[in-house]
Amino acid sequence: MASIFTKISHRELPGYIVAEDAVAIAFLDVFPLAKGHVLVVPKQEVDNLFDLDDVTYAHLMGFAKKVANGMRAVLPCERVGVAVIGLEVPHAHIHLIPINNVSDIDFSRPKLKFSVGEMEEVANCIRQSFA
Repeated sequence: MASIFTKISHRELPGYIVAEDAVAIAFLDVFPLAKGHVLVVPKQEVDNLFDLDDVTYAHLMGFAKKVANGMRAVLPCERVGVAVIGLEVPHAHIHLIPINNVSDIDFSRPKLKFSVGEMEEVANCIRQSFA
């Protein structure tokens, strides 16, 4: 059965997509730690990030860098934090989280909830940073 991330990539489920290429896709986390929290996902469905082949892994990391730089350009944050947890969904993914201090990337914190309009607005801002 396809993961939720594969279903978003295939447009079977909606997602706030901010960037995409032939190998990877980036979209807003719907259970974010911060406004603008993005998930970077390979289109190839592999459970563990470190099980990706070397070419896909290197591409995914470069793609994540591009997305993070776009995020920094439009989101008020000191840094874009990076985390790989891998327990939530059995599909490799990288969390990119706008942070101002180390506690901003604490996954035990309650997740935030934003309106559809807020999610669309931040996704559009990140997307436009690539133009």
